Amino acid sequence: MNKERLIPLIVATALFMENMDSTVIATSLPAIAADIGTSPLTLKLAITSYLLSLAVFIPASGWTADRFGARMVFSLAIAVFMAGSIGCALSQSVTHFVIARILQGMGGAMMTPVGRLVLLRSIDKSALVNAMAWVTVPALVGPVIGPPLGGFITTYFSWHWIFLINIPIGLLGIFMALRYIDPIRSEDPERFDLYGLVLAGIGLGGIAFGLSVAGLNLLPWTVVVALIGVGSIAMTLYVIHARRTASPVLDFTLLRLPTLRASIIGGFLFRLGIGALPFLLPLLMQVGFGLSPFKSGLVTFASAVGAMGMKTLAARIIKTFGFRNIMVINAVVSSVFLAACALFTQATPLLLIMIILVVGGFFRSLQFTAINTVAYAEVEPAEMSRATTLVSVNQQLAISAGVAVGAFSVETNMLLHHVTELSAAEFAPAFLVVAVISVVSTWFFWQMPADAGHQISGRRMVVVSDPTREPEAEEEAASETVTARDQRLG
Repeated sequence: MNKERLIPLIVATALFMENMDSTVIATSLPAIAADIGTSPLTLKLAITSYLLSLAVFIPASGWTADRFGARMVFSLAIAVFMAGSIGCALSQSVTHFVIARILQGMGGAMMTPVGRLVLLRSIDKSALVNAMAWVTVPALVGPVIGPPLGGFITTYFSWHWIFLINIPIGLLGIFMALRYIDPIRSEDPERFDLYGLVLAGIGLGGIAFGLSVAGLNLLPWTVVVALIGVGSIAMTLYVIHARRTASPVLDFTLLRLPTLRASIIGGFLFRLGIGALPFLLPLLMQVGFGLSPFKSGLVTFASAVGAMGMKTLAARIIKTFGFRNIMVINAVVSSVFLAACALFTQATPLLLIMIILVVGGFFRSLQFTAINTVAYAEVEPAEMSRATTLVSVNQQLAISAGVAVGAFSVETNMLLHHVTELSAAEFAPAFLVVAVISVVSTWFFWQMPADAGHQISGRRMVVVSDPTREPEAEEEAASETVTARDQRLG
């Protein structure tokens, strides 16, 4: 098997484990909460703490891979993730569970970014769309298997076992990494920005955690405001610091690139809405509709099935229509299907719900492939490590924000209606809120050049004819323009 397929499949092993773990927890959340004596919304801290741990430690991933070698870092990260999974299975309280999830986050913070960095440095840009598809197709098996498997285990056995299934997957990933991934490392790694890492970690953690607990009434509002305030101050200090250092952990100067800027800002808004779906949907199915975890899993896995169907067509669609056209139109379509979840009631046939989820997953998957790929269209090889770190932090914060906004919307709706128990009616406004946020991303995708990512998509640049020029001269000028741009971006 050539490297265009082998390396993506190895990276996909880690993504498979992460994605399955996330969907299993979302499906089994009510059962876990009941067993350890807390509420499903309170246990959202377990999901949030994992995402925050990712956000805090991801900034160090690029430098760590350059310094110690991607193969070693990738393998150790999988081992740490496995240790966190064992900790989750042994948890007896919310505190224990949150600590174990933080440990998992530390492993995940290195697994995915380092794996993506290996992919970007090993595969030519012209083959990147197909390589990204190969990465995500096996990884999407996790969300497909996760909900029904997690629901089945939780319903008929014990939720503890849903974390132990990570062990054989992790061992396989470590074996494949040590055997097939070259020990890629930079010959001249940049100086590690420890001060910047501390500031960014405090900033990202304070803001995201403060927003997450704001809708749960777990902490006094004074504490919530203090968390957000401290986080905002730390991020402000980091931005000032980043301008004065040659190798910041989060390099915001990369936002000068139009495609990366659209992927970061537009992608954040789009992922925020989609990030709320895996949290809201299982709760709606189980708490709102009264389905068992197993039946809930069978319904929600439909979204992942649709996503898998798109991966075989993504490269062809993007090549035909181009990144900007696809990302603008598809963001609207995906947001409409997200908003459609607000129409679900106990009277809605489960088959209709599954059809909507399958089709919605189909379009969301296309959008994710485009966002993930176009981000690196204009990034120079020397900047690839910092770009990967920035993209990874942005993705995880978007998902964390999505969960927070979703939970906050549900809690706010309960307060407005003066109810104390969750019902199906309380979820509809939350789906509409996150759908509106997602559709706003179209503005940033539209700001990209019309030929954005042409050197990755394989779509030819559109040359505007000039009637005053000879055809031969016009063709030669267009060829020189493409060549010069590819050399600059390559």
